[in-house]
Amino acid sequence: MRKSFQRLRALIFKEIIQIVRDRRTLTLMFLLPVIELFLFAYAVKLTVDHLPTAIYDQSMDVRSRDFTSALVNSGYFDITKVVSSQDQVIAAIDAGEVKAGIVIGPNLDQEVNRGNGQVLLMLDGSDSFNVSSGYNAASLIAQKYSVDLTTQAIEKAAGGSTISSELSGSAITTDTRVLYNPDMRDLVFMLPGLIALIMQNVILSYSGNSVVRERDSGILEQLLATPARPLERILAKLLSNGLMAVIDMTVIMILGVFWFGVPFMGSLWQFALLSLIFIISGMGLGLLISVISKNQNQAVQYVTVFNLFSMILTGFIYPRISMPQWTQWVGNLIPLTYFLRIVRGIFTKGVGITVLWSDVVALVVYALIVIFVAASALKSRLD
Repeated sequence: MRKSFQRLRALIFKEIIQIVRDRRTLTLMFLLPVIELFLFAYAVKLTVDHLPTAIYDQSMDVRSRDFTSALVNSGYFDITKVVSSQDQVIAAIDAGEVKAGIVIGPNLDQEVNRGNGQVLLMLDGSDSFNVSSGYNAASLIAQKYSVDLTTQAIEKAAGGSTISSELSGSAITTDTRVLYNPDMRDLVFMLPGLIALIMQNVILSYSGNSVVRERDSGILEQLLATPARPLERILAKLLSNGLMAVIDMTVIMILGVFWFGVPFMGSLWQFALLSLIFIISGMGLGLLISVISKNQNQAVQYVTVFNLFSMILTGFIYPRISMPQWTQWVGNLIPLTYFLRIVRGIFTKGVGITVLWSDVVALVVYALIVIFVAASALKSRLD
């Protein structure tokens, strides 16, 4: 037991020296997560506003101008092009000059007075975020505009008096509350997932090359002459590389909370413990990729494909509940799937292990399995 500990300590020392000497990789390991965090935080928005819009107004009356002003004042639409036909609106969208088009029919004022005023909104369907934001905004604006017109008509019919108590009593009012993020800030939604995604990318990119890099550089042959066992080599890499990953996660979390002002609602100790489990599972998976890869280029390809699947199937961008069952099964093979629910639950909602226990158990089991498989694969490669 004592000799095993001595071998493990020597291997950890070797791994740390190897990491420190590789200045270029060490710099990227710390600098890349920060760059990715700032890029996502400043460049990515879930809600798209100020859509460039083309308008074809056939009415040119008070109603059409009021409705156009309501669209512009909402902040979601910017009238950047005025055209003289519906075909020109479509052509502007096809050319990418605008993302939305508004077609107002003739005699809108008269049609509104009859109760059947219609406005055609066309959106660039090649971008789902544009469609979602534009459609929701236009629907709400049109609904509010209709309510205002109805209120004005009722007040006018009542001789300028207020709406009767009978009508007021029959009205239905709704109070909508957004839990955990009442200001609807995109970064509050995105930052916890960003932390998880960035950490997985960093962990896999570094650990995915660790064993195969030793094989290519000839270090592996030197390790064969030592009494170190495969499991000890795996643990040494996990502990040394995991320390670097912990520092990385601490840096980007501090930036997210103090620089971007995203509140942390849960227990810091629970978050640290579960993050460590996630780091271990990611390191184990990266080492498994490194063991089965024949060279560094192949390892990079495996990591790239795995990160692509992680972006799509874990719930980072697209909700898993709407995915087919088989894609959810594939997503369950990725540790990021479980950690996303954990980090969002602790970071944003303030819940703990008692609520997230199923994801915690799944992550622990995942970490144990990949470490065992990686150690077994390393042993079989060396024999």
